[in-house]
Amino acid sequence: QVQVMESGGGLVQAGGSLRLSCSASGSIFGFSVMGWYRQAPGKQRELVASISSGTSTNYADSVKGRFTISRDGAKNRVTLQMNNLKPEDTAVYLCNARTNAAANGYWGQGTQVTVFS
Repeated sequence: QVQVMESGGGLVQAGGSLRLSCSASGSIFGFSVMGWYRQAPGKQRELVASISSGTSTNYADSVKGRFTISRDGAKNRVTLQMNNLKPEDTAVYLCNARTNAAANGYWGQGTQVTVFS
């Protein structure tokens, strides 16, 4: 059974930093892509950043230069370092872990990030 677990998040002043971590387990063949999405109240869920097993990365334009995603492939763990946070980054951040057999991937429970000015 695949499990995806997140940690981190919290309340921070604009300009500050936070780090989110996500660990996935339960897939014999590992996870092809792991990533972070976010959903703010009244808005659609959007991709923040993703990283493949080959460490190829993809970022939303709104976070480029501020957020960095990294991966420990051996441990199926990804970290999202968020710097220079802005109030518009406020959202529930959810980790997604994708396998070759599950293109939509598996979701964590989400963690709240709140940025105040």
